[in-house]
Order: sequence, then C-alpha cells, then structure tokens
Amino acid sequence: MRDLMAEPAWQEEDLGVPLPDSPHACSVCLPTWESVIGYEEGRDKVVRRMRAGYPRFFKHPTVEQLFAKAKSEVATEHEEVLVLPTRESVQRAHRWVERRAETAIRITSYNGLQALIVPSKALKDANFYWRFSGEVVSSRQAQDCLDGNLREGTKSHLISRALSKILGTSAEDVFVFSSGMAAASAMLRALPAVKDGKKTLQLEFPYVDCLKIQELFGNGVVYLNEATGGSLDEALQRIRQGEFAGVFTEVPSNPLLRTVDLKRVAEACNEGRTPLIVDDSTSGPFNLDVLRFADAMTGSLTKWISGAGDVMAGMAAVRDSSPFAETLRQSLSLDSTKTSPLYIADAEVLLSNLHSYSKRMKTVNENGAALAAWLSEHPAVAQVWHPSLVQTDHYHAVMRKDGGYGGLLSFVLKAEKKTPRVYDALRFNKGPSFGTNFTLVCPYTLLAHYDELKWVEACGVSQNLLRVSCGLEPIGHILATFEEALSHA
Repeated sequence: MRDLMAEPAWQEEDLGVPLPDSPHACSVCLPTWESVIGYEEGRDKVVRRMRAGYPRFFKHPTVEQLFAKAKSEVATEHEEVLVLPTRESVQRAHRWVERRAETAIRITSYNGLQALIVPSKALKDANFYWRFSGEVVSSRQAQDCLDGNLREGTKSHLISRALSKILGTSAEDVFVFSSGMAAASAMLRALPAVKDGKKTLQLEFPYVDCLKIQELFGNGVVYLNEATGGSLDEALQRIRQGEFAGVFTEVPSNPLLRTVDLKRVAEACNEGRTPLIVDDSTSGPFNLDVLRFADAMTGSLTKWISGAGDVMAGMAAVRDSSPFAETLRQSLSLDSTKTSPLYIADAEVLLSNLHSYSKRMKTVNENGAALAAWLSEHPAVAQVWHPSLVQTDHYHAVMRKDGGYGGLLSFVLKAEKKTPRVYDALRFNKGPSFGTNFTLVCPYTLLAHYDELKWVEACGVSQNLLRVSCGLEPIGHILATFEEALSHA
C-alpha cells in the first residue's frame, strides 16, 4: 500500500489514483489544473482514469456495479436504478424525485436494500437527491450486498459514546449518520418551523452543498455572504422577529475560514425563538465547542475525526439546555436509525480511526498555524485565510482551552494567472476533501463552483484560490515543498 505522506500522488501519471490507497478512498488524485477542468467538464480522457472520488459526487465502482446489477434485475431498458439504504430513505427520495421530475417512478426492495427505479429522463434529479441528501449506500455496503453478505446491526452507539466525551455532552444527544450531508439534511427536517413554510438563514459563504440542501429540501434560504457590520445588524433584527425556521452557519467557514460573531447571533436566536445550527467540520470538536452557543451542531466524520480518508460518516449533536432539545432529539434519533444509518462495517473502521484523533489534531494544529504564518509573509502570496489570521476574536469565543486553529487554510497568489503552474508543481497529494493524515491540496473554487464562477467571484472567492489541508508531515518538509512550488510564481 502506498504511503501518501512519503510518496504523494501529485504527477500526471497519478491521475485517478485513490486517496488514500484504499478500495474505499474518499478522494482521488487530480494532479494538474487541466485535469481538474477536465473532470468538471466530464472529459473522457480524465473521467475514464478515475478509480475513486468523493462518494456523494462520484459513484464508486462497486456502487456502480450494484446499480447495474439491480437495473438488470428490477428495471426495464428505459429505466435507471439507484440503490438506497432504507425504506424510509427510498420513500423520501420517491416523493422528492417524482415531484421534481414530474413523472411516475417506482420503488422496490432489493437484497436487503432499496431500489429507486426512475425513467432515464429523471436520472439527473435522482442523482441530485443522492448527492445532496447524503443518504447513500457506501462502498463497503455495496460490496457486501454484491457478495450476499450484507450485515445487520449497528455500532453507531459506540461512536456516539466516543464523540460525547470529546464534545462534553451526553451520548444520547449525539447522532451518527451515513454522511455529513445526511446529518445536515436531517437537521433541516428536524426544525419545527420548516413545517410551517418558513425559510432558513445562511450566514457566511458556505460549503456549496450546505446551501443547496436548504434550497432543495427546505422552503428556500436567505443568504448573507459576509455577516459583518450593517448587514449582520439587519439579519439579527430579522432573526429577533422570528422570520426564519433556523439559522445555519459554519465555524469557521469553508473555504474562507471566517467565523461569525456567534455570541450575538445566539442572543438574537434566543430572543426570536429560532434554532441556531453550527457546522464545525473545518476545525472539528477537538478545537471548538460550538454548543457553547448553538442549539445543535452538525459535522463531517469523514474529515479530521477519521483522518484516514477511507470512510464516510456524519454526526449531529444537540445542546441539552436548548429549548428545542427534545424536538430535535426525537427527529434526529429517527433519521439516524431509520433513514440514513451508518453501515456497521463503516462504523467499525471509523471507531478504529477515532482512537488517534486528539493526538493527530495537535500536530495538525501546529502545522496549520505554521504554514499560514509562513505563507502570509511569502512575497508571492497575496492573501491567506486561516482562523489564526481571520476574525480570530470570534474564533476564540468558541475555541476550547486546549484547542487550536485547525489544519485547513486557503490562499491566493499576487500573480493569479500563475496559479496553475504552482498547483501543477506542488509535490503534495492533490484532490477534493480535507482532513486526511496526508497534506491534501485542491483548487477549491474550480471543484466546488465550476458552473457559477462569476457568482462566486462576486462573493469574494477567487477562482484561483488554493485550499490546503495540512497533514502530519514534518513542518520543515511542508514549508520546503511549498517554497519549491511557489518558485514557479
């Protein structure tokens, strides 16, 4: 097995290589600027070499095999099949896709899982549901189903117990899902006022899919790109008036690593009896205690908490003293067990990965802060975003006593046109996702927003932004590698 810290996948020959070197990798090598564009545009010379990808965006080869087998057994020539994990998930997908595609679709049980059978013209909408709901069949689950060895049972309660010790909360208030997006969409459904038709509010530029689920599965979303100054004052007043079903934000945001003034937002939410939901995926619960202010939180377990990058999972947690605690608990408990539970084989891998979380984060925090400081002084770099440099007072308000600033940072060059050359020259693993034990770099805006680059630029996010997820390599090696790459700027 390839050691990606010692032998990173960064050259043209590595295109499509799984990151990590595992049949269940959650990322894939896109080693050049052109390969990223080729992937986004679906060029065959790039796509045919892909052996892995982020699971909600890219159908794992084993998942594709499962879909093809199900299609041959339960569908007609002009139908397509997506396999979903539970009866509840397929019923929800059925209602949503049928309404959106305006066509009749079918569902049926399939070898212990569930099949969504759609006319070919509705496949795009079905894939939207797969991507944004996060209620997916994992590669391990698909392999076991194909082998006739699909396992029953759960170990999610063990993960909840381990996470509760990190969060400082009760295990009964922590809920485990098949993905971070499944946790986020379940949280949206749990908000009482969503049923009353109220919109949600998104504060700060978010990870793209966090905004999409509010658009697609809620009643619409009001979006505040930069939650500061008069714009924030106006939003807080609207919150106090009870206008929204819930307020969502990420701390810190992705990819600009900004932190909203959670104390002021929480006070307004309390006055307006509006749930405040915070996602802490970018820094993680070792560093942050967002339940200090939030009614509930969501997070990706795929990232820092796993570290290995070989299993997808998500979590939600409720603050015991929240006035919405009991309502949120009931809904999240049902969804985490009935709609999108974490498959037992994935839970076992995550439990193993979890053991080293705290130790890993100490190194990651040191590397992230050191690289951010070094880049901010580099003559070729125009701007760096990292919680140690951006809105640090707001970040400190939720930072744990022994926590740090995390390993995720972004930067842009003074000569932005030279970014492709620098990216191509970087001798680090290059691909989507973050939180791996090995340093991982990507041109984030191109990967996440390729079809809306003008809008993203208007939001203050450059299409030439590079996002770095610091790994466990020695800091001297990390700095030397960036120095060599930046010589091309």
